[in-house]
Amino acid sequence: MTETHTELVEFIQAHPRLLVLTGAGISTDSGIPDYRDRQGQWKRRQPVQHPDFMGCEHTRQRYWGRSLVGWPVMRDARPNPAHSALVQLERLGHIELLVTQNVDGLHQRAGSEKVVDLHGRSDQVVCMSCHYRGSRDHTHARSAALNPDFTHYTAATAPDGDADLEMDFSRFRIPECDQCGGILKPDVVFFGDNVPKQRVVEALDALENADGLLVIGSSLMVYSGFRFCRYAQQWNKPIAALTLGKTRADELLGLKLNAPITPLLQATLSGLAGAQPASKP
Repeated sequence: MTETHTELVEFIQAHPRLLVLTGAGISTDSGIPDYRDRQGQWKRRQPVQHPDFMGCEHTRQRYWGRSLVGWPVMRDARPNPAHSALVQLERLGHIELLVTQNVDGLHQRAGSEKVVDLHGRSDQVVCMSCHYRGSRDHTHARSAALNPDFTHYTAATAPDGDADLEMDFSRFRIPECDQCGGILKPDVVFFGDNVPKQRVVEALDALENADGLLVIGSSLMVYSGFRFCRYAQQWNKPIAALTLGKTRADELLGLKLNAPITPLLQATLSGLAGAQPASKP
């Protein structure tokens, strides 16, 4: 299909109220790496699995040890022009709800208001025993204080506050819950865990009320995102995707734009501003 913003302008004009689903591809321009290549394959070792994190102390040592390197990169990331473009699209009345698979909070920091964090937020931690919630920065500082010998390491940044650091973590002291000494976990949905039902219900309600679905920067390889394409198909909602490379839903798409996200979204906004509103068929 022709990779021009004109097609996306026409899609939005014909379907002016959209459920927008975003994935890791929208945050790469903010310096946060994505998980998969353009064929939908893992770029590096798969992320931590929820059962392993809960059941294995070494997995938790490795996770928190690598986070000493990786978390500051994610914490300090800033919204990029693609996030800002979606803020403008919301203010123009074209976004029924923005559902993000990302845990970086960049949509809200850019100014988006109608946001569901499908997989949670990495800037918070939760105790798996007493359900205490606290700041990831506080946990990060405690982790560094407990493990001063680990604070000088550097490594390539990996997605979602991880880092490509391979070493012996057996001496790493894991920060525990301030309240009960239980297991602390970032307040995100790890692979192998379930998305809280209320988030899914809210997103599906918005999809039902929307005129169409627009996917941005997601390969849709995990079911938590792909499900919205399945429901859109069942409900006869048109689907467009703006993402580099293959998606799991390619055969369901009415419009596929295999193009860099930021410039195409910016051109789309300009096109919407310069075009006369089209009547909905």
